[in-house]
Amino acid sequence: MNQPKTPFQILGEDGIRELTDAFYDIMDELPEAAKLRAMHAADLTPMKARLAEYLTGWMGGPPRYAQKYGSVCMTEPHEPYHIGPEERDQWLQCAQYEADQLDISAQTREDLMRELSAVANHLRNTETAGIATRSGGVGLCNDSRNCASNVELSL
Repeated sequence: MNQPKTPFQILGEDGIRELTDAFYDIMDELPEAAKLRAMHAADLTPMKARLAEYLTGWMGGPPRYAQKYGSVCMTEPHEPYHIGPEERDQWLQCAQYEADQLDISAQTREDLMRELSAVANHLRNTETAGIATRSGGVGLCNDSRNCASNVELSL
């Protein structure tokens, strides 16, 4: 019988960094994600590092983001951005592409995408189509008030 494992136990810190690097590389290259890409600075390096730090803790590992930046509400740093269903779906398309590349079970992939979908849906701040804007850096929540709980996945 497989014991449930956290994504951190499955991927490790290096795997999470590789995942976030590849995620932003896909966002940078995928024409369907152009609107989402426009929300980010030209240099994605800082976002790659921040997302990896955040996901390390969110996926059950050490709370790197909290140690470095402190706790922040997930929705606040995203407020300046128009995040509707289209932007959410673009983000999830990039995440799904990368999840499909991982050497994990189909059940683990499904569980991971379900949790990421909940987070992406939570960040929506409009239901209408609009212009994606970028006005500053984006941080991610490591505060249990607005985050999906750490996910228990099986191999």
